[in-house]
Amino acid sequence: MRLSNLIALFLAVAPIAFAQGPRPQLSPEETKALIEKREAIERQLEDVAVIDRKVMVPMSDGARMAADIYRPKDTSKKYPIIFSRTPYNFNFWDVKLGTYRDMSQELDAVKRGYVLIEMNERGHFFSEGNYDILGAPLSDANDQLDWMAAQPWSSGKIGLIGCSSTAEWQLAAASLGNKALTTIIPQSFGAGVGKVGPYNEQGNWYRGGAVQMLFIDWLYGEQNQVRPSFPKDTSQADLIKASKLFDLAPQLPPVDWAKAFQHLPEQEIISAIDGPKGIFSDKMPNTTGGAMIQRTPNDPAWRKGGIWQSDTMPINVPGFWFMTWYDVSIGPNLAAYNFVRSAAKGEAANEQYAVIAPTLHCGYKRAKEDTIVGERSMGDARLDYDALTYAWFDHFLKHEDNGFLQKTPKVQYFTMGINKWQHSESWPPEGAKPVTLTLSSGGHANTLHGDGVLSFSSTPPAKSKAKSPDIADLFTYDPMNPTPSYGGNVCCAANTISGMGGALDQRKMEERPDILVYTSEPLKEGMEVSGPITATLYVSSDVKDTDVTVKVIDVLPDGTAYNLDETIQRLRYREGDDHTVWMEKDKIYKVTLTPMNTSNYFDVGHRVRIEVAGSNFPRFDRNLNTGGNNYDETTGLVAHTAIHHSSQYPSAVILTVVKH
Repeated sequence: MRLSNLIALFLAVAPIAFAQGPRPQLSPEETKALIEKREAIERQLEDVAVIDRKVMVPMSDGARMAADIYRPKDTSKKYPIIFSRTPYNFNFWDVKLGTYRDMSQELDAVKRGYVLIEMNERGHFFSEGNYDILGAPLSDANDQLDWMAAQPWSSGKIGLIGCSSTAEWQLAAASLGNKALTTIIPQSFGAGVGKVGPYNEQGNWYRGGAVQMLFIDWLYGEQNQVRPSFPKDTSQADLIKASKLFDLAPQLPPVDWAKAFQHLPEQEIISAIDGPKGIFSDKMPNTTGGAMIQRTPNDPAWRKGGIWQSDTMPINVPGFWFMTWYDVSIGPNLAAYNFVRSAAKGEAANEQYAVIAPTLHCGYKRAKEDTIVGERSMGDARLDYDALTYAWFDHFLKHEDNGFLQKTPKVQYFTMGINKWQHSESWPPEGAKPVTLTLSSGGHANTLHGDGVLSFSSTPPAKSKAKSPDIADLFTYDPMNPTPSYGGNVCCAANTISGMGGALDQRKMEERPDILVYTSEPLKEGMEVSGPITATLYVSSDVKDTDVTVKVIDVLPDGTAYNLDETIQRLRYREGDDHTVWMEKDKIYKVTLTPMNTSNYFDVGHRVRIEVAGSNFPRFDRNLNTGGNNYDETTGLVAHTAIHHSSQYPSAVILTVVKH
């Protein structure tokens, strides 16, 4: 998912790394040491590289994209290219810090025999034109790849790498079939995925038909169409000099997003804080489709831009896919990986590899000897990402016979709970089986102290012949007092998510009466859950439309309750995102929510828990329960919603369990 200017962006496994966000306050001694280190690296880079900054690469429509190019000095050879295109700032002179940006990874790439090209997205910094979120990048991609392949120092082999916004465009670009594009390494790339498998999120905009609000604060910092620019006849030398004076980075006023997200109507959130006009709530010239907040999940406008749609955009190049368990996009990321593996033609079908780390969005290299994600220790979650990515590039871009494909498992995944890296040739892992847990209670599952139970069932609920009375657990959802988000699978939440992202002890949340809590007995044997987790609930309500949310949790013997993943379903879309079906008062409906995903070992004495509620705000926008547009409304209705469980209404959650 793209990041706001308040959140750090890390291209963690790439040979380049950019950062956005507040700078730490450094002492004079620390600043001096940083400057000396940077200048020493720059001198080394000058010794081995041809440095060509602020190269203006022409596109078909006449706009030019700004690139910094680093290539080996030895001109007797042609070199493969590692290409990273980003909306973020990679200016080599960092005005904010008063020194240069660290160039160690550019130096590393050149020493390893690669050309490294960093380029800004259209409409960002020194690149010309107007930015259209994942729109124009499709045409730009071919122009850029063709230009690079035609350079006299190019071998004609190009690999893409990057995380978040620097990854999302890769999937659609790969589908173009450009002959120079040899391989991709997309990392935390969910906002580039439109529809794949059970997910129809249109680039992390939706889940289950509910808007993922993290995108809104990102757009506040990225959608501005009015910005300074240079005349087209400005020389390259003058552009380089200008970049030492100012890097065109926007300095937006700080925003209390926790407060801003409370504003209604939702479509005015950015305008209410005097933010720039843009694609969020305005129809912009030269962009694809209308305002994003007004689009339904099946709006044709989503397919006019550069979001990758699995049914129309085949990918037939090798891919090394990096994901994280606490990312906003882990579900569609995994589905995209599996789809490409099954649908790619020729050798590419067997040349798809994946790494799944236990961190937050783009947090690969933040793993330490004791990696803490939220409040939970993951132990030593480190991998040698540089070794992995360069071995991959060496094989595909240099055709080195390094045995990487033969000695590397298709999927390397970290299992929380036992805190270790595991591997498999497929996802879910080989031998994984579905295990059903059914919901039950005495009718009072509200709060941690209620009587909600999860029971392991050897007989699938739908096939059970035993009759049981229908018992319903009732909760009240008030959109003016929504159930708040707490930790979880996020990326760009600024100060909006209570606590932080990742695994947090949910017990204080579970004191709220608008949360139903269902918990299993302590496990007598350990259980690895690695794969999708699907909840099917039987729901009734007294409004025509409302939401149901589910969270899956690992409860430790001392009661600590760590969240693993979460999902939501807007009930007007319960039969599919392509049409609306209203609810009748108190009628019971079967609702299967978008799958959650994890790899977690529930040790002996641990318990499995799910929470059910009517909101998870502001992780997802609140449903005002009226059946209206939601985005243009200011008042809502209180919903009284019931979860039913019996032989006739077998509410259940299905885990994917790997036997040991």
